[in-house]
Amino acid sequence: MKRNMITEEIRTELFKKQDLKYRDMQVRIIPTAPPHTIIGVRTPELRKYAKLLAKREDISEFLNDLPHQYFDENQLHAFIVSEIKNYENCMKEVIRFLPYIDNWATCDQMSPRIFKKHKQELLKSIKTWIHSDKTYTIRFGIGMLMQHFLDEDFDPAYPEMVAQIRSEEYYVNMMTAWYFATALAKQYDETMTFIENHRLDVWTHNKTIQKSVESRRITPDKKEYLKSLKIKKK
Repeated sequence: MKRNMITEEIRTELFKKQDLKYRDMQVRIIPTAPPHTIIGVRTPELRKYAKLLAKREDISEFLNDLPHQYFDENQLHAFIVSEIKNYENCMKEVIRFLPYIDNWATCDQMSPRIFKKHKQELLKSIKTWIHSDKTYTIRFGIGMLMQHFLDEDFDPAYPEMVAQIRSEEYYVNMMTAWYFATALAKQYDETMTFIENHRLDVWTHNKTIQKSVESRRITPDKKEYLKSLKIKKK
């Protein structure tokens, strides 16, 4: 009963923070989340609330109460997990929560701070995630590779891992395109070989070029060259 009590307490607070106009916008941009599950709490409010909840001794009772009933509860869950300071505990909660993620927003907004201090251990988990059969587990793995391994820890083996992913899922392929567009901005020469050699499926290849052309981090001359590599549909 105690577990239900903290969930009910949190749910009541979320409805107090409801913004109906924001809810209507979320319904439009997050199509995989059933409209009746979206309360409509703005993200800054959720982050602020998560920081408070993360300090509670009984917060594990909310984290254990899966699956959650509302999208906003999932969002809150992702932000709370992102606040966990112990790597092993954080990874345990991430792995337990990933199968319940059903939308791009919750997937992309879960970003534990502690991960940047444990990159080698994180890399092992990423390799497992990207071979999952679950859309948002794969997407999360690609996202973590993009966030933590495109700068000083970059290795050409990492885009190779992503290039090998083949999926019919829009939200996997869109994240793959986002990854390669970001990689082009940060590691242009190493990444360009994947584009020049058509290592991605046609849709993802063209979407990568589109996102790169829209980026402010890629020079005009490089954008023109990328445009010339777009694959025309037959």
